Amino acid sequence: MTLILLSPLDLALAASLVLLLALLSWRLHLGVEQRVLIAALRSVIQLSLIGLVLNFLFAQTNFTFIGLWTLVMLGVAGWEVMARQKHRYRGAWGFGIGTLSMFLSSFSVILLALTLIIGVEPWWQPQYLIPLLGMLLGNTMSGIAIALDNLSRQAWEGRGRIEARLLLGQSWECAIRDIRRDSMRAGLIPIVNSMAAAGLVSLPGMMTGQILSGSPPMEAAKYQMMILFLITAGTGLGSAAAVWVGSRRLFDHRQRLRLDRLTGPGR
Repeated sequence: MTLILLSPLDLALAASLVLLLALLSWRLHLGVEQRVLIAALRSVIQLSLIGLVLNFLFAQTNFTFIGLWTLVMLGVAGWEVMARQKHRYRGAWGFGIGTLSMFLSSFSVILLALTLIIGVEPWWQPQYLIPLLGMLLGNTMSGIAIALDNLSRQAWEGRGRIEARLLLGQSWECAIRDIRRDSMRAGLIPIVNSMAAAGLVSLPGMMTGQILSGSPPMEAAKYQMMILFLITAGTGLGSAAAVWVGSRRLFDHRQRLRLDRLTGPGR
């Protein structure tokens, strides 16, 4: 099976559907036509740029360049985690908690996959490292963002209950245990739902891409199973690390609740 290349005209026809959606939004006074067009334009620019960057990385196979690009990916993901929270951690902690959690989880999982499971030589081959790390970071980012948002929001709304438990002599870990458990559970829900629906409700992106590029469906299915398992592990480990660090940050060394370390609503 040969790969069918898309021409600029093919992309223009697909883009016309987005223009039709924007026109429909304008006609029905939905007020989202500008957001749709801006998002479409951003996706075109971003995907075109990443295509050029990956062409360069694939041609060089230089560890330094590849390492710098993975750090850029990690930094952007860390920023997105911070931006998605209603009550953000103040200062460098807002960016650092999510970024550190993703680094510990996603990078360790991808290193294990490339060296022991796939067996790539060298393990930093960009055609394997960049796509797999991108899928890991994207999904882990969502799970950690949900977990941290749940943690900070419940701590903010339930501060009276937490402080009452502290006054009764409970440690900070016991006082916030239920909130931590709910936050970790919330962070895992999206990937668990994705695994449950994979193959029956939808064909995941990696499997679809491999089938379109000509890979045998069974090989594509095996790669998709692998990436789902890796994403689940990365999301679970990342959410656990983020919730632990985030909850510890909410208390000082005297085990007092310090919600002044969070921003208020809309700030």
